Amino acid sequence: MKKVAVYGQSYSISAEKEIQILLKILEENNIECFIEEKFYNLLVEGTILDNKYKTFSHFRDLNNSFDLMFTLGGDGTILRAVTYIRDLDIPLLGINTGRLGFLATINKNTINESVELILKEEYTTQERTLLAVKTAPETKEFSELNFALNEVTIARKNTTSMIGVTTNLNNEYLTNYWADGLIIATPTGSTGYSLSCNGPVISPDSKNLVITPIAPHNLNARSMVISDQTSIQLEVDSREKDFLISLDSRITTVSENTKVFIEKAPFTIKSIIPNNQSFLQTLRSKLLWGEDTRNATNL
Repeated sequence: MKKVAVYGQSYSISAEKEIQILLKILEENNIECFIEEKFYNLLVEGTILDNKYKTFSHFRDLNNSFDLMFTLGGDGTILRAVTYIRDLDIPLLGINTGRLGFLATINKNTINESVELILKEEYTTQERTLLAVKTAPETKEFSELNFALNEVTIARKNTTSMIGVTTNLNNEYLTNYWADGLIIATPTGSTGYSLSCNGPVISPDSKNLVITPIAPHNLNARSMVISDQTSIQLEVDSREKDFLISLDSRITTVSENTKVFIEKAPFTIKSIIPNNQSFLQTLRSKLLWGEDTRNATNL
């Protein structure tokens, strides 16, 4: 590893110690480091840095000469980092200084250990599916960043009334979901919004997507797991003239007559998993699977 990018939240510093630990170990191993410009300026203002670093501010400032991108924050930070990486094939490694952290899996207390494993090439690479979105008529806000790592969500706007989402799979009618909205999630996104709406957890290496209604009116409407080769077409019926589409953390308003087309994106995001981490380990620790407070010693 010779060259890396570092991305963090640009509006606050909540991990001064962790940033310094990461930069120190990169410097000790003579690894060239580029820091996202807004984040870098924040670090300079906070007098956190001992040295000057090169910066990047756009997708075009990066290329496949970068061996890795580190993120400091939570899962939201990784979702924003993906908008810089896009199809450049730069692997991601998230250091979790946030809360839950299904994507940013590196504990802030194991930064040294985890980076050392990366340097020794003791890790696995996991390719994560993204969704690509097109609309008719075209939505300008998504013309360049028309992809999502976690999910694409259709949601009501300015109303307490439900919306109807007519759903077709591979040009065949599935159903009309009467609900607050509809989530189309990747395996990565299955542990996000979809999970909170009673969707299933899907292993990141599964070749599937999941359709999850949000607070459906029909109680027999359930999540549905489909092949990631499926093309999805959605049309919305609403009492309001507009509805919302969100791609991960990016959201826009579109008119009711807009058709939404969703399919697997033509590129993937590579996630680096050091040998001291695993998806199942993350599930156990984040969802407390197997924990039983009745057996806690302090009860």
